[in-house]
Amino acid sequence: MNILVINSGSSSLKYQLYNMTDESVLAKGLVERIGMDSSILNHKPTGKQEVTEVSEILEHNTAIRKVLACLTDKEHGVISSIDEINAVGHRVVHGGEFFKASALVDADAKTKIRQLFDLAPLHNPAAMMGITATEVNMPGVPQAVVFDTAFHQTMPEKAYMYAIPRVLYNKYKVRRYGAHGTSHDFVSKAAAEYLERPLEDLKIITCHIGNGASVTAVDGGLSIDTSMGMTPLEGLMMGTRSGDLDPAIVPYVMNKEELSVGEVNSMLNKHSGLLAISGISSDMRDIIDGAEKGEPNSTLAFDMYEYRLRKYIGSYAAAMNGVDVIVFTAGVGENAAVLRAKVLNNLTFLGIELDAEANKVRSGDPRRISTVESKVQVLVVPTNEELVIARDTYRIVQGING
Repeated sequence: MNILVINSGSSSLKYQLYNMTDESVLAKGLVERIGMDSSILNHKPTGKQEVTEVSEILEHNTAIRKVLACLTDKEHGVISSIDEINAVGHRVVHGGEFFKASALVDADAKTKIRQLFDLAPLHNPAAMMGITATEVNMPGVPQAVVFDTAFHQTMPEKAYMYAIPRVLYNKYKVRRYGAHGTSHDFVSKAAAEYLERPLEDLKIITCHIGNGASVTAVDGGLSIDTSMGMTPLEGLMMGTRSGDLDPAIVPYVMNKEELSVGEVNSMLNKHSGLLAISGISSDMRDIIDGAEKGEPNSTLAFDMYEYRLRKYIGSYAAAMNGVDVIVFTAGVGENAAVLRAKVLNNLTFLGIELDAEANKVRSGDPRRISTVESKVQVLVVPTNEELVIARDTYRIVQGING
């Protein structure tokens, strides 16, 4: 069975085609600048030459049609016909309280995704465009939706509720939902498999550290707390997001600077975090480079980032009354050895013993960066959210096919 995985943004569309017999990637690619006359489609068929095409792609229907044309092209395609695609899986950021697991796309699912537009205004409408475009171009092909928030639906009420008037939850579902759920789910299971220990016996803290970043407490395979909140703004300091801050800052700054709601929202999401403190970049590689050169603002940005990450790890060890495994994943988590070392060397009270040489090794496979004797095992596990989507889609389609 071949599964096409789609991650649709407002002006972009990522895709991967999987052969589920061996979970191999037949092709992957990215459509950028949708809505412009100079859109870019970059297509990477496995074992064949990469293709880049610049053309006018004004909406997602055309983007999907172009992707399907590349996949079936005689020269750089990987299948002979669209009929060889058995199902399509979509990443959807917000499932609210409706979706505790991945689901088949039907009229009810689409209605609920639309009802959640207000909770993810940048993401859910874009995902819906991808779903609709797939229906137009691939009528009759089953589709599934996989939600970033679903994994966190096991959080207890004491973890997901905010200490504000309950009427706001009752009327508007204001609560913590979390994000990066597919990643936290994948790497926690991969960690248990790597250590050859039952997932249900482990207390794991998973650190998905990229431009967006979150930490999750996984107890026995279930998410019991996570750092992102109702939106991805809460929690860790990130590339351009502020993370946790005193909520009174918002009306104070709005009043002083005469900012609109949209302007303050943009400030906190796009002009804060590493970018704001360093003044040079939101990229951790640039921050580390600046800090190593003695640049004071880069040093401060790095230290703030590490300090906040370490505090969350410590708080989740307390929340679970212990921790067996810490996992680093995503772009920064997988590659920033300096950051990992600083965090772990400041957590020795947990019984962590860092293997300094193992921490420096770069690899695309799961690996241990603590000593074998370390009380808490520390792993770097490359995440694969697309594979999670493909697997869930395969399972759902197999279910409806009997």
